[in-house]
Amino acid sequence: MYHPYFRGKQFELITIREMAELFAEMNFVPVIEPVRESLTGLKKALEAVCSAGGHAIVIVNPNYGDHQEDGANITSLLQEEFSDFENIYAGILLRSSMTVKDVMTCFEQHADHDPVLVHAGFTAPKELAAALVEDMSELTNVFVEDHAKLLYRKHFDKSTRVLVRDGFKRQRNADYEEMEEFSDLHVTYGDLGMVGFGDFLTVGDAYSEGGGPAYAVAIHVTFIDPDKDDVMYIYHFVSDTKDTPTDPAGKFAQALAKLIAKLDSGSSHILETEAIKEFRLLHEKGHFPGLGTVKKLSMKHHIETLAAYLG
Repeated sequence: MYHPYFRGKQFELITIREMAELFAEMNFVPVIEPVRESLTGLKKALEAVCSAGGHAIVIVNPNYGDHQEDGANITSLLQEEFSDFENIYAGILLRSSMTVKDVMTCFEQHADHDPVLVHAGFTAPKELAAALVEDMSELTNVFVEDHAKLLYRKHFDKSTRVLVRDGFKRQRNADYEEMEEFSDLHVTYGDLGMVGFGDFLTVGDAYSEGGGPAYAVAIHVTFIDPDKDDVMYIYHFVSDTKDTPTDPAGKFAQALAKLIAKLDSGSSHILETEAIKEFRLLHEKGHFPGLGTVKKLSMKHHIETLAAYLG
């Protein structure tokens, strides 16, 4: 079903932990690409997923962050701490620099964790499909759409297939329009021959080590519009102050006031999720929880919105 793709920074991992029960209940399977050297947060997130009875895919050869040269510590974590858990899968990220031999070596190394192939730039699909022909019917292939078009995906049509689309068009906070289309994949994935779909939530696929000072603060909130064939859209509530790196709390208050006004207009189509209730509480208290928490609430709302739609 739904496969949200997380880069394993602190607030992404906290989001997974806090949503573990909902993930399990809805059979949502997070894909996690660990980017921080310390794997403590990842371990806690996976423990929460396991304890809730859910599933997760952990990328063992990340493209970004502290493990991009060597994912051995991630492999060790899976083998030492999660060898008894059949619901934690090793994700192998297929990039342009890899050969079929590289993929097969990694595949065999992680055979105990039911490897999932995540296609993100690989260039030899036909040869790989031939090498995997005996395993294909048991295999799950996750395709990042920008790197795996229809013809590429056809080579793996005997497997379980999931399509991940980046609906979040990353810009400078000050440059966002108030609203734009996010994705229709939650409606159309079956028509595309997929058994599941995913996205990069309200963060996007573009990776950055994170934060310089915020000249503008933006709150990103997704919604599904029943009047437009259930397409998902995203609001960007941006602070009025955009020309100074100071006072993030004041800028957050400006952006939050716009979100609350839109909610109270009665025509926003925004679902009153638990995350939205937390935004309302922050508005009532006049409290700024930090930009990491704002990002976390935005991701949680997105997951809750899809859960309500698919449930």
